[in-house]
Amino acid sequence: MLTQAAQFLLESILNLFLIAVLLRFYMQLLRVPFRNPFAQFIVALTDFAVKPLRRIVPGLRGIDLATLVLAWVLEFALALALYWLGGFPFGAAGFSVLPGFAFLAVVRILSLSLYLLLGLVFLQAILSWINPLSPVAPILAGLTRPFLRPVQKLIPTVGNVDLSPLVLLLVIQLLLMLPVAMLEKLAISLF
Repeated sequence: MLTQAAQFLLESILNLFLIAVLLRFYMQLLRVPFRNPFAQFIVALTDFAVKPLRRIVPGLRGIDLATLVLAWVLEFALALALYWLGGFPFGAAGFSVLPGFAFLAVVRILSLSLYLLLGLVFLQAILSWINPLSPVAPILAGLTRPFLRPVQKLIPTVGNVDLSPLVLLLVIQLLLMLPVAMLEKLAISLF
């Protein structure tokens, strides 16, 4: 029971920080405006870990690789810790399981990114009805527009209602259910 509580706390705290790190990465990747209280909060929350890592991991063509590497390292450490707390026999398995855990970390970052996009699309849809002039609206629009725009080109509005968020939510759910779940099973089979 104590082990389950430790796993829950560890996973919850690290996943919240991972969400902040991934938000920072995607905001930089998609050129979302940072002159916003929410964006400044994300930067302030993650600066202590990203800034030192930038000295070691350089960017590549405008992509902040240090933030992405930080997300991967955190997810890798989280996977190792959760399996260790769950009683995985690391002593018997040796170092041969590390590539499997490294791949699992990549798959879990992909999964967390899709869940993050799902939440952002849902928030943007709700916020567009309730308060479209909210200070968070430009961030949500900047993070979701690249994914909604292709869907909007394919599906016209019906009675002035944009159905693209609904379609994108369905596509994300399908991605999580099929390829991401299969990749996670493949990663787990490696150790």
